[in-house]
Amino acid sequence: MQRSVSRRPSAAAAHFRVPFPHGPDPLPLASGIRVRCSLSDCPRRFGFIPFKRHYSAAMSPPSAVLILAYGSPESLDDIEAYLLDIRGGRPTSPGLVAEIKDRYARIGGASPLYRITVAQAQATAAVLRDRGFDVPVYTGMRHWQPRIHETVSKMAAAGVRQAVAIVMAPHYSALSISRYWQAIAAANSELADPICFRYVDTWWDQPSLLDAQTAAVADALATVPDWKNQKLKAVFSAHSLPARYLDPGDPYQDQFLGNAQAIAARFDGLDWMLAYQSAGVDGGDWLGPLIEDVIPDLGRQNYDTVLIAPIGFVCDHVEILYDLDIEARAIAEHNGLALIRTESMNTAPMFVAAIADAVMSET
Repeated sequence: MQRSVSRRPSAAAAHFRVPFPHGPDPLPLASGIRVRCSLSDCPRRFGFIPFKRHYSAAMSPPSAVLILAYGSPESLDDIEAYLLDIRGGRPTSPGLVAEIKDRYARIGGASPLYRITVAQAQATAAVLRDRGFDVPVYTGMRHWQPRIHETVSKMAAAGVRQAVAIVMAPHYSALSISRYWQAIAAANSELADPICFRYVDTWWDQPSLLDAQTAAVADALATVPDWKNQKLKAVFSAHSLPARYLDPGDPYQDQFLGNAQAIAARFDGLDWMLAYQSAGVDGGDWLGPLIEDVIPDLGRQNYDTVLIAPIGFVCDHVEILYDLDIEARAIAEHNGLALIRTESMNTAPMFVAAIADAVMSET
C-alpha cells in the first residue's frame, strides 16, 4: 500500500495533541534485541517481529494470559508525571501540561482506559473458562500502573512459566505493538527463570472482532433514517504514526485498510474512507489524511453527516472521548456536519469473544 502522509496539522488543530498519546514512543525502535527464555524452543526476537508464529508441539500450554494497554493517568495530579513517562523523561512545558489537564478535565478528570482494560481482562477470563481454558488473566500498562515489568514479576512469582500476551490494539506496527514485546523482554531479563511468552502480533481479522465492529457500525447507521439516501460518509479511523520512523515493510496501513474493507463490504451502498487521528506535535510527516482535515473537506463536498468508526481503538479513552467526541465534533459543527460515532468495543460480548479467540489461536 502506498504510504499517505500529512504534514503537521495547523496550530489550532494540534492545540491539544500530545506526542504519541496512546501510540508509539518518540524514539526510533532499537532493533536486534534478542531474548531467549528458559525453554530451548522459545526464542523471541524483538524489533520487526514476524506475524504468524509457529511453536513446537512439545511446548506446554500456557498457564496465564497477559492483556496489555498503553496506560493512562488516574487523576489530574498524575498528568505531569504521565507526560514525563510517555516522553521518555523529556520535560513537558507548563503550558502544555495545563492544556492536557484541561482536556482530561473535560472528559471527567481521568481516562477510563485502565478500568475498562481490567474489565476486558475479567470478561476474557470468564469466556476462556467457559471454553475449558481456566487460567488467570493479568493486565499490564506500558506507561502507568500496573507497569508491565511489575505484572511480569507478579506472574513469575505465581509460578507462571508460559503465557500468551495480547495488546488491546488489533493492528500491528513495529512502532507500537513491538514496544510491548520489548517491555516484556526487559522484564524477563530480570527474572531467574523467565516466562516463555507467545505473542498475538495482530488480530484485526478475527471473525468475532469483525462481527463486533460491524454491529457497532450498524447501530450507528440505524440512528440515521434512510441513511443510504443521505449524504453520509463513514470514516474509519486509526491512530496516526510518524511516517519518518515507519519501515517501508510495516503492515500497519495495510491491516487498517483490510479491516475497514472487511467491515464496509457488509454494508451495501456505504460511502466510506480512511482517516488517521491523534497525531503528535513534534513535527514531521504523520500518516494521513488526518481526521481534522477530512471533516472540513467533507463539508465542502456538501455531506450532511460523518460517521466515525475508530476501529484502531478498542475502548473509551482520551483519543475517543476528547479527540473525537469533543474536538472532532466541534470541527464538524463548524463545517455544518452532524457527527455520529460508533460505540467503543469496551466489553461488548462479541469483542470479548474476539480477544479469547486471538488468545486461543496461540495455545
